[in-house]
Amino acid sequence: MLFDAEEYAQAIDDFLIKMGQLADVDNPAMGVAIRRICTFLRISRVEFLYYKSLQVGKENIGQRMVLFDNGDADESRVYSFHENEIGGGASVYNVYQTVGEQDWEDWELDKVKVFTAALVTFNSRAKVTKITESLMYKDQELEVYNLRYFLRKASELISKNRIGDYAGCYFNLRRFSMINQQVGRKTGTEVMKLFVKALQRKLSKDEYVCRIGGDNFVVLFLKSSLDTVMSHLNGTEVRFGPDEEDAMFVVASAGYYMIPGDCPAATTIIDNLSVAINSAKNLLETTYVFFDNELEVQTRHTKEIEDAFPSAIANEEFKVFYQPKIMLKDYRLAGAEALCRWVHNGTMISPADFIPILEQTKSICLLDFYMLEHVCKDLRRWLDSGLKVVKISVNFSRRHFGDATLLEHILEIVDKYQIPHHYIEIELTETTTDVNFRELREIVVGLHEQGISTSVDDFGIGYSSLNLIKELPWNVLKIDKSFLPEAGDEDEPKKYIMLKHLIALAQDIGLECIVEGVETVEQVQLLKENNCYLAQGFFFDRPFPVEQFEKRLMEYDRDFETM
Repeated sequence: MLFDAEEYAQAIDDFLIKMGQLADVDNPAMGVAIRRICTFLRISRVEFLYYKSLQVGKENIGQRMVLFDNGDADESRVYSFHENEIGGGASVYNVYQTVGEQDWEDWELDKVKVFTAALVTFNSRAKVTKITESLMYKDQELEVYNLRYFLRKASELISKNRIGDYAGCYFNLRRFSMINQQVGRKTGTEVMKLFVKALQRKLSKDEYVCRIGGDNFVVLFLKSSLDTVMSHLNGTEVRFGPDEEDAMFVVASAGYYMIPGDCPAATTIIDNLSVAINSAKNLLETTYVFFDNELEVQTRHTKEIEDAFPSAIANEEFKVFYQPKIMLKDYRLAGAEALCRWVHNGTMISPADFIPILEQTKSICLLDFYMLEHVCKDLRRWLDSGLKVVKISVNFSRRHFGDATLLEHILEIVDKYQIPHHYIEIELTETTTDVNFRELREIVVGLHEQGISTSVDDFGIGYSSLNLIKELPWNVLKIDKSFLPEAGDEDEPKKYIMLKHLIALAQDIGLECIVEGVETVEQVQLLKENNCYLAQGFFFDRPFPVEQFEKRLMEYDRDFETM
């Protein structure tokens, strides 16, 4: 056979161009990519075999892929190339001659070897690409895609004008720390993996479940799959264990976004989903929220608050207001809670408008320390002026947990102003049960050892655990106002019973008990009947600016004999 250099050059160019367009050796288009070069070199079949180890290779146990076959392979005439794989595996490339044709000439065999080497190089490149993509785009712990992959796929769909067919979902597994406490972190991770994999199986190959971190995930799915996704996230039984003998019902909080066709960027999807999921987490009556125009307004408001916060702190726009705590036995002032108010451009901004936003970031931590410092400044001034002061409680967000210097920082501020420790109380909401219990113990025990009181704030409105008050040396249990019966409330009998037993529980284990949100004389009488003698609420006082509270300290007691 005469060598046609021009035909060979065209065949090899065609081979290289088409191979460059393929992502893997097992692509169905491989046969088309190598057909012309195989025809030129009189190759009848090309096969690729992979063995997990040399031993199974000797036993001919492995995976076989036929890359090209025209049906006329001569099984007795074959060129084989062996390659040892990283990790102990082995690959074999078999290139067969055609039945009835003469043996390859030397120049043909040389070209066959070059062709086989190119296949080996391509396959090795594809393997490296797969490994790289796995490291870049896969969550190694759960073996699902990561946020980077979500952004990549969303960007591709936007560029192809297909994003309008899709919806997004950001979900977080509810009370997952409690699952970890029940079954252990390792088994908890397995439960999470099974839950997520089950969702992925319900979706098509063009829909993706991606892990952001921890128990937070995003999903990019076709709008036609909305019911499937919502049904799974609203609650799914996960069976686990060696024989799936154990089961757990897993529920997720979810934020949804029906992506419009003119969505400008993948990051816009994530931003809107983040707003939706944060809204969903704050709701007790439902597990999900859809991003809509109202939330879009909220997004702009959130950004305005976040942008204004640094200068507001620097300019001391945040003011301390003090709400008195009253001793019901004699109606004297027993203490006060420091509450934050923001005066911006001459307007008072409600805490409900900015505290939840700051809670989403570490900004709330900066505000908490700011409040503590200003309380300590006020206490120092009152003490120096000879006023008889009372204990002041300061709220601290659960966002502080994870900060190893929290206790040190609190003590540094208190001691900077030489405030006797018994004048300070740190309030922590009972929803701190969803943070690391060890970290919570360290801060509560540390404060207790330093003579600083700690209070379980808003007890009863989150997912309370009795271990929270049994295992830690709290000083005060602050019962949320939602347990106070109101006239005409259909839950009044139930609330009365629960309030009565919560008060008794606190007192029986040696905790000081205070009820907040007291607004009527009937509620005051109810507390006294149940031996709760500390209260806080509008019935007695609204929160005072510092100047008015100073006057209140000067009076120190107040006459409620008309009750």
